[in-house]
Amino acid sequence: MRRVPWWIPALVLLATVAQLAVAQWVPGIERFEGKAFGARLVAYPLLMLLAPAVWFLWARQASSAGSETGAARLPRPADGAPHGAFTLVMLPFLVDVTGNSLDLYDAVVWWDDLNHLVNWFLLCAGLGLLLCRSVRPAWAVVVLVTGLGAALAIGWELGEWFTFIRHGTEADTAYEDTLGDEALGTLGALVAGFLVARSVSRGAAGPPRA
Repeated sequence: MRRVPWWIPALVLLATVAQLAVAQWVPGIERFEGKAFGARLVAYPLLMLLAPAVWFLWARQASSAGSETGAARLPRPADGAPHGAFTLVMLPFLVDVTGNSLDLYDAVVWWDDLNHLVNWFLLCAGLGLLLCRSVRPAWAVVVLVTGLGAALAIGWELGEWFTFIRHGTEADTAYEDTLGDEALGTLGALVAGFLVARSVSRGAAGPPRA
């Protein structure tokens, strides 16, 4: 994967936080009401920064350890930070917030379904590039990325149930919608798994760049 400059994920983060701030603090915008943007303003930036924070701690440990026991398998700081993978992990949050800013969830019937498919593809592709650099064979990469995506899809739906459905008006359609979202998310993760497996195989002689 071609090197991505550091400012690309930074721009994605900034665009997401800016829209969340508008949704939370600019009054009178009806489409933002009842969508927990206060919680998103805290949770989304933290989740977007989690992967870079873990990677940099991991890389720091690798460079300071200086031993062959385990540290050699960690990403080396000399390789450069995988800003492309960070960008892929961050993009679903930007897509979700932008969809709300443009009122696409209410205006476009299929927007929510497309989001679950595409966003899980982006998220799992980014996580796969970060986690599967040394995973072999290729089928194990596909299984790992798909399983991770399925687990994250279940976790997301549990969060939606707790936030919007438990005491809301969507209980009548929640079951079917939840099953569809989990299926689409897992399908997106499966496609990401094949893409990551291909990238890992191509970089067998050296770590895949992200």
